[in-house]
Amino acid sequence: MNKNMSVLGSAALISALALTACGDDSGEVDEAEGDQVPTVDADGDNDAEDDHDYDEGDEAETVEPSDRPTHEVGGPEPRLVVTYDGGVAVLDGVSIEVLGDFETQGFVRVNKAGDGRHAFLTEGDSFRLIDPGAWGEPHGGHNHYYTTDPYLSDVTLDGDTPAHVVAHNGIGALFFDGTGQYHSIDLAELDVEADAIETIGDYETEGAHHGVAVVLEDGSRFETLEDRSGARFLDADGEEVARSQECPGVHGGASGPDGIIAVGCEDGVLVWNDSEFEKLSTGEDFSRIGNLFPAEGSPIFLGDYRTDPEEPMTSVALVNVETGEITTSDVGSPYNWRNLQRGPQGEALVLTEDGQLHIIDPGTGEHIDHIQILDEWTEPDEWQQPRPAIRSTGDLAYVTNPDNQQIHLVDLAEGEIIITGEVDFVPNEIIVLDGRPVEGVSPDYDEDHDH
Repeated sequence: MNKNMSVLGSAALISALALTACGDDSGEVDEAEGDQVPTVDADGDNDAEDDHDYDEGDEAETVEPSDRPTHEVGGPEPRLVVTYDGGVAVLDGVSIEVLGDFETQGFVRVNKAGDGRHAFLTEGDSFRLIDPGAWGEPHGGHNHYYTTDPYLSDVTLDGDTPAHVVAHNGIGALFFDGTGQYHSIDLAELDVEADAIETIGDYETEGAHHGVAVVLEDGSRFETLEDRSGARFLDADGEEVARSQECPGVHGGASGPDGIIAVGCEDGVLVWNDSEFEKLSTGEDFSRIGNLFPAEGSPIFLGDYRTDPEEPMTSVALVNVETGEITTSDVGSPYNWRNLQRGPQGEALVLTEDGQLHIIDPGTGEHIDHIQILDEWTEPDEWQQPRPAIRSTGDLAYVTNPDNQQIHLVDLAEGEIIITGEVDFVPNEIIVLDGRPVEGVSPDYDEDHDH
């Protein structure tokens, strides 16, 4: 796969990537004169050292997972998983170099599995497991980090119209819209060498619909209703404990602190607070919040906000489940559901069609900064078509530019693009995994391991 890369030097990037576990941290990063550092030319030759074993002539799909070399590294090394028409690619999250490229069938989507390492492709009638090849393991008050070659497995969970993947404290829930069925899995047991994805629970909602479910450790569960009027909560024996039909057009879902589960509605947000449902209303007849984006430890969710079905969105919702308030912040230009993310301190990140990345204080709705990332662009008519998307980890944000076949790495602390990688495909969906251990998945998890 041919790729060009241009890089701007950044001390902030170096510090952001210098998070260390135990092991040798004496490696140095050399900068070229001025603001330029080594680039990758069209032949893929790099005048800097390249530690990756991937070669575009390799048939990565034929390699056995157990044959992949494993390397211990000094800290978390983010990997990107990017879909395109006919395939999926795994990229290094620092250099934006392609580490693996795999053919797929038809239109595919990608979701984080929720264990910090793996992802699921929705391909045809299957959730298909992919290992981007970066992970961490807790060990005695610190983490060890490792990398290997990416691998697209043949390990699948099959059903009619796979859709949402939701992870909650070590339990994954995979939802099939065509039947309304969902299955829970132990995220600690995901393995690309397994014969199949083993489920620990198999459930049915009241009927087929575009829905979402969350399964808790004790087997109790949250699920949306067949007519999409709301949701219900069931105990571990499958007995309904509570139901709310106050959420027309229910969509999406996100978890917050203290057992909070929230879903979007056409007039606000429906919240399960670990004991009962509470409806947070916008006060408008139509004000659809279709997707919610949480931030660790924060009671505030970022949501898209549409007040006219025929007009583009130009404001975002800030949903405070602690106070019950929903406020909005104007971004002055259209955006879509792939253009929202959260920053390192819970900031609301919004990429708009004027090419700007807005950084917003979620508590006040005030704009902290604006970074010009792209030229002006327009959302395509069909939702499957590629359009700019943003994903983030820590101080780093990744923005796709389908028109130019580029992926930009943005340093949020410095407010600038520090790397632009050019790829030979049109990027569509994107996720980023930094390999950090996840609570509920790693038995020795400690949130202070990396601090």
